Amino acid sequence: LLCCTLQDNLIGTLLAIFGNVLLSISLSVQKSTHVRLAGTKDPRAFYFTKTWWFGLVLIVLGELSIFVSYAFAPLSLVAPLNAVSVIASSILGFIFLREKWKPRDFLRRYILSFLGCALTIVGTYLFVTFGPNTHETLAAGNIVKHVIGWPFLLYLLLEIIAFCFLLYFYKQRKANYLVVILLLVALLGSVTVITVKAVSGMIVLSVMGNLQLNYPIFYIMFVCMVATAFFQATFLSQATHLYDSSLIASVNYILSTSFAVSAGAVFYLEFNHEDALHICMFLLGCLVAFLGVFLITRSRKKSKAFEPYVTMDVMQGLPTIHDKGRAIQPDYNGSFSYGALVNNDSVTPATLPVAPDQLSSASPAAFPHHMTNLKKD
Repeated sequence: LLCCTLQDNLIGTLLAIFGNVLLSISLSVQKSTHVRLAGTKDPRAFYFTKTWWFGLVLIVLGELSIFVSYAFAPLSLVAPLNAVSVIASSILGFIFLREKWKPRDFLRRYILSFLGCALTIVGTYLFVTFGPNTHETLAAGNIVKHVIGWPFLLYLLLEIIAFCFLLYFYKQRKANYLVVILLLVALLGSVTVITVKAVSGMIVLSVMGNLQLNYPIFYIMFVCMVATAFFQATFLSQATHLYDSSLIASVNYILSTSFAVSAGAVFYLEFNHEDALHICMFLLGCLVAFLGVFLITRSRKKSKAFEPYVTMDVMQGLPTIHDKGRAIQPDYNGSFSYGALVNNDSVTPATLPVAPDQLSSASPAAFPHHMTNLKKD
């Protein structure tokens, strides 16, 4: 049974966009709170700020909005809209967290971010315009029919085999590659989005008067949703300890969206009523959005490890600590990419203060080694 498509798609799309924007605002607000309270003795000080709790409320509202959007729009249309969160996060991170910048360096430093945002917007327009515009009423009977259908059973079997294969290499062979970890996340995510759409659809139908909560399939889907989401978060947490967050964001978006679209096509048969032109334009929009997200996250400056060493200025008798040309405590400027923080590389090395009596007592005898034997910066 197909729903009235245009109005439902519009509601679902707007809810998904609104939810992703709320999530971006919430993360920027919370991160600005953490930056403002950095250096305080109490690591839990942000719990007592109104802005942090305001950000938490926005997170709940954003997730709820995205959850409800799955009931109105096709899964293949809602999943790629996570790109909106990437665009909003990059812009809001620049607004909320950036303190100062040099005009002559602005275009050179952020050209990839601007290009990435433009490509992501174009890609979003394409896959929203040419995406699936029909989907079934998510009643319990329809969901059971899809669960026991051979396309989904074959898809699930292949996913289980691939997941076990990747998990073996990740755990037993210590293959801690980012692609391996995020493939595990994406495989779990494809099951998560299927169950999220089913649970959301049945709840919305129940609210509208067609009770679905008395069917066992609702609770089966709910348990699967919670379990797969938990293990997704576990693998993502492990990835963040090994790799840069911006790289994780781009690769995870590409893999998770690809598997989510595939899950929607196999489980909910969302492309069965689409012609070849619409499918090709939809895939083109997804590819353009993938490239845009990659460029946005690629433009973030990678942090460098702090490697201090000490040299002595014999002529002045002043000890100087260097970090390969960077200051010991550099000024932090907000990055245009993903609300992150970057170092200021243009600061000269910091010089430690020395008492005047130490300067006056400095003599050639106090430095037995010749100046040429000392390490030069």
